[in-house]
Amino acid sequence: MRIAMGCTEPAAAALCGAKASELLGENPIRLYVSTSGEMLKNAMGVGIPNTSLKGLKAAVALGAAIADTGDGLNILSSIDETVVSKAETLPVSLTIVKDVPSLYIQVEAIGSNHSSRAAISGEHERFSELVRDGEMLLSLPLDGCTATLEEVDEVILSKVTLADILSWVEEAPHEAHALVLDALETNLAIARYSLDNEYGLTVGKTVLMDHGNEIRSLDDAFKKGSALAAAASDARMAGCSLPVVINSGSGNQGITLTVPLAPVAEYLNSSDDELARALLVGQLVGLSLTAHKSRLSALCGAFTAAIGTACSLVYLLGGTQKQMDMAFNTMVGNLTGIICDGAKGTCALKIYSSVEAAHLSVKLALKGVGADGKSGIVGMSSQESIDFLARLMKEGMGKTEETILSIMVGKEG
Repeated sequence: MRIAMGCTEPAAAALCGAKASELLGENPIRLYVSTSGEMLKNAMGVGIPNTSLKGLKAAVALGAAIADTGDGLNILSSIDETVVSKAETLPVSLTIVKDVPSLYIQVEAIGSNHSSRAAISGEHERFSELVRDGEMLLSLPLDGCTATLEEVDEVILSKVTLADILSWVEEAPHEAHALVLDALETNLAIARYSLDNEYGLTVGKTVLMDHGNEIRSLDDAFKKGSALAAAASDARMAGCSLPVVINSGSGNQGITLTVPLAPVAEYLNSSDDELARALLVGQLVGLSLTAHKSRLSALCGAFTAAIGTACSLVYLLGGTQKQMDMAFNTMVGNLTGIICDGAKGTCALKIYSSVEAAHLSVKLALKGVGADGKSGIVGMSSQESIDFLARLMKEGMGKTEETILSIMVGKEG
């Protein structure tokens, strides 16, 4: 969980361009970009904050013009007219490369007297290669799986169960409560701002115009939560300059795991501690699901995040671990198969649909009803369902990813 302005793939691309420019030590005159298809896909259709530009090449050029990595994934907040003018004069060549992690981008900067190269891979802020004038300054494994990272992140999170999460949440420190409550307020701010403006498909705004803004029942709270989450994505995908707190490298996942809880907590008159614990449940479910798949997958992240949202809502409404398990499995039985075709305006639609499905799974679970292990790829428990989801993503969606990218690049051509 960390703060980021704009979609995280363009932000990472800008960060990589900025690092290459920093290393160069002079104004670049040309940029060469090598990237995974997944990175290209996720940056192709999303607006870049403070500009009218879209796409990976534009993001890299803007980062190179900024030439300062101090803001991390918030780098796009540094864009002004001078940066845009400078970026628009920079020629950028782009090549899609294979046999690299799904999250991979390399930028080579050529200046009048020097050359440099920077690569980000594995995670959005993780530099795996730094080179200046042919001298290797940094060289790390591309996938980010050093012994320490693997032990702390991938192995532990991939083995976490709902029981583990619930046990930890009950004893979570004050700092964890503050982190998730701050994330909620940050993400609510862009949602509310979106309702006062016209962004993207205006999914959230349209829903609330038809449904109303008052919360008189739990159903009202659910509907408002879905609409606010969609509104936040409407703004973010259109290039709104307000930041979002992300989960697993994704702002849309961060939005999905936070915003829908606010109206429900308001309806229930929940305390900050109760709300914080519910938020922590969802964040940890979201992180554990991402540990089972690549960060950029052909399976929509809004769907997997909404599984965490469902668990959060069951917790907030006083449900049991067994009911969370039911809600989890119902989500798997309902929406598995929603594809990720990049970051763009229709992400708001997918968030709305996924959060609405989460609400239905919660209603059913609280009645003691859920999809069982005889239903398709649904497991006998949430843990088994996670294993089946992981298998589907790793074994079954490679060709889907190739086809999605082929369609999208073909349209650009």
